[in-house]
Amino acid sequence: MSDENSSGMDGIPSPDGASHIIDTDYEIGQDNVEGSVGPIGFDIHNPVFAISGFAVMAFVFYTLALPEQAGAAFSWLFSAVTKGFDWFFIGSANIFVIFCLLLIVTPLGNVRLGGTDATPDYTYIGWFAMLFAAGMGIGLMFYGVSEPLSHFSSSFGGVSVGEDGVRTDWAPLGGAEGDEAAAVRLGMAATIFHWGLHPWGIYAVVALALALFSYNKGLPLTIRSAFYPLLGERVWGWPGHIIDILAVFATLFGLTTSLGFGATQANAGLNELFGIPVGPVTEVILISAITSIALVSVVRGLDGGVKILSEVNMGLALILLVFVLLVGPTWYLLSLFGDSLLAYFQYLPALANPVGREDVNFMQGWTSFYWAWWISWSPFVGMFIARVSRGRTVREFVTCVLLIPSLVCVLWMSVFGGTALHQVIADGYTVAQDAALELKLFKMLDILPLASITSLIGIVLVIVFFVTSSDSGSLVIDTITAGGKVDAPVPQRAFWCIFEGAVAIVLLLSAGGLQSLQSMVISTGLPFTVVLLIMCFAIFKGLINERRHT
Repeated sequence: MSDENSSGMDGIPSPDGASHIIDTDYEIGQDNVEGSVGPIGFDIHNPVFAISGFAVMAFVFYTLALPEQAGAAFSWLFSAVTKGFDWFFIGSANIFVIFCLLLIVTPLGNVRLGGTDATPDYTYIGWFAMLFAAGMGIGLMFYGVSEPLSHFSSSFGGVSVGEDGVRTDWAPLGGAEGDEAAAVRLGMAATIFHWGLHPWGIYAVVALALALFSYNKGLPLTIRSAFYPLLGERVWGWPGHIIDILAVFATLFGLTTSLGFGATQANAGLNELFGIPVGPVTEVILISAITSIALVSVVRGLDGGVKILSEVNMGLALILLVFVLLVGPTWYLLSLFGDSLLAYFQYLPALANPVGREDVNFMQGWTSFYWAWWISWSPFVGMFIARVSRGRTVREFVTCVLLIPSLVCVLWMSVFGGTALHQVIADGYTVAQDAALELKLFKMLDILPLASITSLIGIVLVIVFFVTSSDSGSLVIDTITAGGKVDAPVPQRAFWCIFEGAVAIVLLLSAGGLQSLQSMVISTGLPFTVVLLIMCFAIFKGLINERRHT
C-alpha cells in the first residue's frame, strides 16, 4: 500500500511519497481522555498516564516514608542486577552494534524515514546539536575527566586478588601494572568503550524503530508501535499499555539520575568558583531554578526551546574543547586521539566479551551499570532522535547516530581526559586525580590559563545540558502518556517537567541520594534490554516490508 498525503493527524506528518502504511483501525488518541481544569487543558492516554503518574508518586512516597528500608532495597537491587545480569547486558549491547552496522551496508539502508519524497526537517548542524545535547551532555561533563583518570589509575595499579581468589581491583581486563604508557592506552580504550559505538547503537535501535513505524507506517509515536509486527492489534491493549508504562519509568529514572549528577557537579563548580556551600540545600535550589528555566523552554516548544538551547550549548562546548586543546599539551592530545582509537579497536573484543572474565569489578561496576543506564535512557533519547530525524535515509540515520557522535565522544575524552593524564604523568600534578568525581573537571582546568572563565563555562554547560535534558525528557514522556500525540496541550509537558525535578529532589534527599537513582535506572534498564532485542527483529521485518512495497 502507498500513501502520498502531505498532512498529518495529531502532529505526526503523513509520509511524503511512497511508503507502506500499516492497515489498522486504531486512531491516534482514541483511548485518550480530553478536558480542562479551568484554563488548563489536558489530553491524556487512559490508562498509561494514570498508572505511570500514580506508580511514580507511590515510589516517591515509599522512599520518604521508609528511607532506611528503601536504601537497603536499592542497594540490594543495584548489586543483584549488575552482578547477575552482567553477561546479558554486555551480550545484548554487542547485538545492537552489529545490527546497526549491518543496516549501514545492506540495501535496507536505502529506505527513507517519512516516505520516498521526505526531506529533513533540520540542517546537519541543528540535528547534530540536538543529538549531543539530549544524548550525553551531562555525562560527558561529569565523566570526561574522571573516567580516563580512574581507569588509568586502576590499570597502573595492576591486579590484586583477595583471600577467596577473586580479584579486588577495578582495573579493566588484566591491567597494566607499572607501565604508564600501557595504562593510558588501556584506560582510554575502556573509557571509549563506554561512550562510543555501544551506547549510540542502543539509542539508534530505539530511534529507528520509533521513526520507521511512525513516519512510514502511520502508527503513533510511542514505544508500543514498534511491536505491531509481533502483537498485531493487541498492541493497542494491555500488552502495549505495559510497554509504554515501562518506557515512562525508564525515561523518568534515567533522566533524574543524570539530573542528580548535573546538580552535584554544578554545586561543586559553584563552590569552587564562588564559595557557594556544597550540600542538599544548594542542590535543591539548583534543581528548582533549572527546572524553572526548562519550563520556559517547554512552553517555547521544540524549535524555539530545545533547538536554540542545544545550538548554544554546542557552541559553548566547542569553544571549551578547542580552548583546552590549544592551551593544553596540543600534540600529545592529538596523538592520544589517534592512539586511543587504535587501542579501542585493539581491546574491543576483550572488553565486549560477556563471559569468562576475571575483571569482575570493572565488568559489573562500570560496564553493566553503563549499559543499563544507556538502555534506561533509550526511550527518552531514542524518541527525541526520532522526532528530529524525519527525512533521513536509514543508512544516513544510522551512520550519523552511531559513528559521528562516537568519534566526537572519543575526541572529547581524549582532550579533557588526556589533559588530566598529562598533568599526572608529565607534570606530577595529581590534584584532579585525587579530587571527588564532581570536582575533577574543575581541578583539571585550575592550572590552565583563564581558569575562572573556563570553569564558569563548564558550569554553564552543565546547567544548559541539564535544561535541555529536562525539556527533551518532558517532551518524550508527554508524547508517550498522550497516546503518541505530539501536539498535546503544553501544560501536560510542563507537568512532567516539574515532576522530574521533584522526583530528582526527593531521591537526592532520601534513601541514599544518587545510589537510589542509580538503582532504579538499573532495574528499569533490565526489562528494556529484552524490549530492545525484540525491537531489532521488528525493525528488520518493517524495513523488508518497506523495501518490498516501495
